Amino acid sequence: QVQLVESGGGLVQAGGSLRLSCAASGRTFSDAAMAWFRQAPGKEREFVAAISGSGISTNYADSVKGRFTIARDNAKNTASLSLRMSSLGPEDTAVYYCAARSWGFLSDLSSNYPYWGQGTQVTVSS
Repeated sequence: QVQLVESGGGLVQAGGSLRLSCAASGRTFSDAAMAWFRQAPGKEREFVAAISGSGISTNYADSVKGRFTIARDNAKNTASLSLRMSSLGPEDTAVYYCAARSWGFLSDLSSNYPYWGQGTQVTVSS
């Protein structure tokens, strides 16, 4: 079965950097977009960044553009997704989720992603 497992979250001071990773397994991912979403306490889940199956195309939320970088590596029946975050602020505090589509191009809609990880907490102190 498909599994997505995030890692790399933690506590960081404002202005600092953090790198999240997601290990995906259980199917071929090279033909499907993957993405990062986040959910802060009391708020709805929001789109952060997405990357195409090939890794050539990316899309970012305006709030993270220029600060976050999404990347991926594909292998047979596995993929690794990363999110490099810099210039972090308290507004970036949230649970970050890795997501994968079953097929298709990148999207900022969470409903287009049937596969999700369990999330990893990122806390930015001021």
